[in-house]
Amino acid sequence: MSSDGFADVAGVVRRRSGIVLTDDKAYLLETRLGPVLQKFGLASIGALGAKLRQRPDEQLERAVVEALTTHESSFFRDGKPFEHLAKLLPRMLAPGRTGPLRIWSAACSTGQEPYSIAMLVADALAGRPGPKVEILATDISGDVIGRAKQGVYTQFEVQRGLPIRSLVKYFKQDGAKWRINPDLAAMVRFEERNLLTDLSSLGKFDAIFCRNVLIYFDAPTKTRVLDSLAKRLNPDGVLYLGGAETVLGLTDRLVPVSGERGAYSVAEQRAAA
Repeated sequence: MSSDGFADVAGVVRRRSGIVLTDDKAYLLETRLGPVLQKFGLASIGALGAKLRQRPDEQLERAVVEALTTHESSFFRDGKPFEHLAKLLPRMLAPGRTGPLRIWSAACSTGQEPYSIAMLVADALAGRPGPKVEILATDISGDVIGRAKQGVYTQFEVQRGLPIRSLVKYFKQDGAKWRINPDLAAMVRFEERNLLTDLSSLGKFDAIFCRNVLIYFDAPTKTRVLDSLAKRLNPDGVLYLGGAETVLGLTDRLVPVSGERGAYSVAEQRAAA
């Protein structure tokens, strides 16, 4: 692969998604971009880079970013954030609450995370009336959003982190696969969304999950995204990051939740502003 080809592709990916591709990721381009090259009739990564450099091509740029975005996910992944949210839900769903409970699953991939959140909410309500619940699930990839909307998973996928009790309660077998119950699916709204764009139209949330996303960004982009997420949190809301991610040294808008790894709240001086 030519260095120019790599630089051109990496530049498009960074501009559109914030993901930084370092030189040691060259193998990733070779592995994942093969279908893109074939679809657009390009002979090599170098040819792809040249075409991207010559003129903007929305369809081609979109295909490149789709191919290079990681979509690893599983139900109740990493456990701790869901355990913490489960402890908060009785307060969040208290009978006297005015307004809906709003939770955002950013970078939701194929939907396991927002559906896991929906299961927690349904368990907390236990069939009793409660406030309106709005779970927004977004991802930069239109392909995975389309897959997530279907709410259909293989046996292998439901075995990854999903308790058998939840499988029986919230899924129905559909041939060799499992389909999420319509009532649970109705809690979740899926939308294609780029975290680098203006997020103000989304409103405020009681909880935001944005896990294992920042690891792909450089420091300035991490700060930009964290500050943007902080603005979307209610004063008593909580942000969940991945286990290898932190806000320290990146923003003063968020502070760690005491005793909870990967959970952050809005800094008081910012919340009051």
